[in-house]
Amino acid sequence: MNLIRHLYKLWPNPVLLIRLGLLQAIMAILQGALLGLLVPILSALLQPDPDFQAAQPWLVAGALGLFVYGVLSVIASPVGLAAGKQLAAELRLHLMQHVSVLPLGWFTTERKARLSRAVTADVGHVAHLAVVTGGPAITSLLVSATILVITFVVDWRMGLLFAAIVPFAYLTLRYSARIADEAVVLMEVANTEIAGRSIEFGQAQPVLRAAGLGVTGSERMRAALEDHRRVYRQGMNRSMIPDLAYTAVVVIGIGAMLVYGASLLVEGSISVATTVALLILAVRFIEPLGGLIDLNGALREMDNSIQRLMAILETPELPQKPDPVRHLAQASISFSNVSFGYGEKSALTDVTFHCRPGTTTALVGPSGSGKTTVIRLIARFFDVDKGSVRIGGIDVRDIDQQTMMDDIAIIFQDVYLFDDTIENNLRLARPDATADDLAAAARAARLDELIARLPDGWNTRVGEGGAQLSGGERQRVSIARAFLKKARIVLIDEASSALDPENEQAIARAIVDLAGSGERTVIVIAHRPTTLAAADQAVALDAGHIVEFGSTAELRRAGGFFAGLYGQYEQARNWRITARQDPH
Repeated sequence: MNLIRHLYKLWPNPVLLIRLGLLQAIMAILQGALLGLLVPILSALLQPDPDFQAAQPWLVAGALGLFVYGVLSVIASPVGLAAGKQLAAELRLHLMQHVSVLPLGWFTTERKARLSRAVTADVGHVAHLAVVTGGPAITSLLVSATILVITFVVDWRMGLLFAAIVPFAYLTLRYSARIADEAVVLMEVANTEIAGRSIEFGQAQPVLRAAGLGVTGSERMRAALEDHRRVYRQGMNRSMIPDLAYTAVVVIGIGAMLVYGASLLVEGSISVATTVALLILAVRFIEPLGGLIDLNGALREMDNSIQRLMAILETPELPQKPDPVRHLAQASISFSNVSFGYGEKSALTDVTFHCRPGTTTALVGPSGSGKTTVIRLIARFFDVDKGSVRIGGIDVRDIDQQTMMDDIAIIFQDVYLFDDTIENNLRLARPDATADDLAAAARAARLDELIARLPDGWNTRVGEGGAQLSGGERQRVSIARAFLKKARIVLIDEASSALDPENEQAIARAIVDLAGSGERTVIVIAHRPTTLAAADQAVALDAGHIVEFGSTAELRRAGGFFAGLYGQYEQARNWRITARQDPH
């Protein structure tokens, strides 16, 4: 029942599931009723002088029932296949609609992997099993239940014997299900580990081959394989006992029915015809129950897949006011006494600063100081624990999400591009952009220089994740998106890896041009002197606290925390230039 409740709760439109369930239920009850017709038919025919006239109405009813059952069987198969596809499509759409309104901070590497698996494997698995396994499970239960009712009508003593078997079968099946659940959880952990090690094995082939481990893999790979074998063996061994116990219950049940039926016949309590009919019913009562042990594993797998899907669907979205602000007069950004933490770990404490429209603000500080958290809070990846973040003087929690994201462009440190052309990757920002709009955005981001060098120009495919382009080139594409989108707020996480001088200068000039508009507010996590020199002001962070805030020129002259970081960035840049000029 829990499985049915979970399945009903999971699906956005459960009407199709109800229809399928009703079709299977009608067929199962009809199947049991047809078997019940054996009692009057055999009673009329299995006697010294067969009474065909008495059997005729039951034979006609049986023929009609078989015809109806055949028609329903023909209908059920294509309906089930079509339903499986429709259910999968509806559930995938439901999942994607839900995750599209989740906080952007939810999308960690682990959760993105979980979402990928949910949308592909889990949805397909649940839709398939709901049709392929759910139907036989309903049939097994209702055929046995129908036969039990009929047996009580024919002979209450045999009915009681049938009913006495049910609790033992149920308890054994439930125990088997619990063992199967434990085994599935352990196998899930082992499967995840071996999947990770397999990816590592493929990605690290150059290193492994250089170490003479190209065939055997790393120690972690071998350990994962051995752990997988161990967990699988333990799961099989643990499942064996409840499976054998359930089989024993079924076998003992059949034996008891045969013995008791024979004893009733010998003492003359029931006729030969009734005995034969009851024994046939006994076999058909036990057979579906015996099949449940084979369906049990598939049903448990389906329930586990449902639980993983429900974990995503039950993730709360960021709260949205019923009547949010849908227009921003200007693009200033203000932090007022903001504190925020990831669980128990504090990331920002009492942070306050203001960015005027048309300015560029550099965020500087050592790793873990809270720079990326500032960017995330502006885009409302999360809600603050204390204080407020305001855009245009309005708390971001009061702004319509779509309105806010239409006014924000984010340039991440690790830019992701789709495996498509450069043009189509830009058009994500504005699908209706003209060729002139694209050209202007490319010039502003210094992307036109790259396009001119590529053999296919705008139609050059960038590869999966933009792998055909360098990190700096991907950032140029991302900056061009920001120009094309014409967002009034641009948040940039500057690449910290070494860029070649050409890309470094191009990106620095593009960032300056982004802030050229009097309305556009740019906030950049800066690691380079060229970027810092282009900023109007800087926020220096350390361990989640603002240690300095002011114009970059004033902070350099002050010789404090910011000036020290600036000097470190300059030294690192000079070292890179020297290393390129004299590689030996």
